[in-house]
Amino acid sequence: MAPEAWLVLLQTQPSATAAWRRALQRAGSADALLATPVRELVSGGIAPESAARLREPDRELLARWLRWLDERGHALIALDDPTYPARLREIPDAPLALWVDGTDTALLAAAQLAIVGSRNPTSGGRANAEYFAEHLSRSGLTITSGLATGIDSASHRGALAGNGSTIAVLGCGIDSVYPRRNRKLAARIAECGLIVSEYPPGTPVRPFQFPQRNRIIAGLSLGTLVVEATRRSGSLITARLAADYGREVFAIPGSIHNPLAKGCHKLIRDGAGIAEEGDEILAELAPQLVAADFGQPDSTMSSKDPLTDDPAYAKLLDLLGFEPVRAADLLEAAGLTAAELSSMLLLLEMGGVVEALPGARYCRLVKRN
Repeated sequence: MAPEAWLVLLQTQPSATAAWRRALQRAGSADALLATPVRELVSGGIAPESAARLREPDRELLARWLRWLDERGHALIALDDPTYPARLREIPDAPLALWVDGTDTALLAAAQLAIVGSRNPTSGGRANAEYFAEHLSRSGLTITSGLATGIDSASHRGALAGNGSTIAVLGCGIDSVYPRRNRKLAARIAECGLIVSEYPPGTPVRPFQFPQRNRIIAGLSLGTLVVEATRRSGSLITARLAADYGREVFAIPGSIHNPLAKGCHKLIRDGAGIAEEGDEILAELAPQLVAADFGQPDSTMSSKDPLTDDPAYAKLLDLLGFEPVRAADLLEAAGLTAAELSSMLLLLEMGGVVEALPGARYCRLVKRN
């Protein structure tokens, strides 16, 4: 458990400003900082009101935080703690402390890849996120994301299906789950991985906190993979921060007609690596992974599908391709009846091989089991 001095400091200043970081560095510890005269703190750039609050902490709030920390699997890892993740400490605006829910805090120091993207992805984007997360998790990487709906959730699920190594960084209090529909997913992550937040128990959900938490996702990770994103997606903030921190950035390309590919294409134009297979990411990260033991992808990760081995279905998929095609055009080219085509497309859609699009159009997906 962190010393009470850290709790007092976090109550006064929950996020790390440059002035507080300098004051902490000069003092040498949170205990010493609390003993520093107010006048000296103010002369170092601390606002007088903030410096005064160090002397008058909210004891009831401190008691609530201590009760939370007493529960199994709960911890506070402060900036001066040896277990504070070294990669995160390197960034200029590293949080003063991390609130953690989960028993395997060693994951914070593990080789991590952030996977982020749209909250409203296509089914193909969701499948890609799950596949990459599972493949890379089985290969030894810890998958880090933000527990949002869409690509974030798919990435966590993929990692749980792999070796279970995943970290969810919250943009709200550590005792909250947002969105609430992800409570069961969060519980699974806490059992196998870690839930992390810079925000203490009881902190409400505020919009500005979610872009702010992106720096932690990027800072913890060796690189960031963007799966699907519009040009204005918050995922591009995470990618930009990763680049600013000297970390690798990857993006999955998509159709030029897909608005959710536009952000990825921008990243690629700006220098991000094109990610078509998980092993490409491992190869790019290899210089940073030389000390780790990464095995080959699990043999169960096969793309073979008995349905698509049928010659009739294989012909239809060849005609379909990966760009949207009108059902009327498929009907003529395939030489099928409307009923036959409808049945085959339905089975392929149920198998995750084909996606139905507005306007009676269909496109092929990369099927990964």
